Amino acid sequence: MPELPEVETVRRQLEPRLVGRRVLEAGSHPSTKFTPAVDVIDTAIDRVARRGKYLIVGLNDDRELIVHLGMTGVLRFRAGPHDDTDPYLRAWWTLDHEGLAETLEFADVRRFGRLRVVPRGDYQTIPTLANAGPEPWDPELTTTRFWQAIKSSNRAIKTQLLSQRPIAGVGNIYADEALWIAEINPAARRLGHDRAGRLLEAIRTVLEQGIELGGTTLRDYRNAEGGTGGNQHRLFAYGRAGQPCGRCNRELSSRVIDARTTTWCRACQAR
Repeated sequence: MPELPEVETVRRQLEPRLVGRRVLEAGSHPSTKFTPAVDVIDTAIDRVARRGKYLIVGLNDDRELIVHLGMTGVLRFRAGPHDDTDPYLRAWWTLDHEGLAETLEFADVRRFGRLRVVPRGDYQTIPTLANAGPEPWDPELTTTRFWQAIKSSNRAIKTQLLSQRPIAGVGNIYADEALWIAEINPAARRLGHDRAGRLLEAIRTVLEQGIELGGTTLRDYRNAEGGTGGNQHRLFAYGRAGQPCGRCNRELSSRVIDARTTTWCRACQAR
């Protein structure tokens, strides 16, 4: 599933090509997860933002189009009309383009993505977005605030990170990477203030690297220009079970924590 670096990469590519343009036509798959696409016809786009793993497309009528890419969702531009032969096309928007039509398409093989149109800033119908914790680089997200957020739960730290409540945008890939860097066992349920600070710094490090490298492409992720990310070549833990740890050379282990496959080093990340 695209995480913060992948979504931010797409946002940066979409913003200069969408802001100031008007949606002339739109269509969608009949699923109610995608039909909100047509609700933005005849509106102009005034911003493209991101919150956690969500894209937020601001409209000039005080509404927002919320896009969640799911596991396999891809946003892409097409010159001319949409490709109605693509079996995975879930939504499309025809944009004004100096007299020539250009289409933004949303393709999604597994249909886990979704769209929603809401009043600007009103996310109560999208609980994961409404309840998301602070952005990783929020100046108010201090070590103490982060520590207080995670110490209030008895769940495994890996599970807490994936919940989006202590901090927004971290998924399975970057959680494994940050925990490895911080030398924290993913099943740990109690972190002291110092370890919490180390983990927060590691989260910021891996997310910054992911953005710099255009995201992580393991199979499905593509950016808005059709390209792949490069962060998959810089992973220390995620997906490397059975391979040597890059720090101590011990074989990396794997287990399921709350239904999510997790990779860690038994030596470096001992409980």
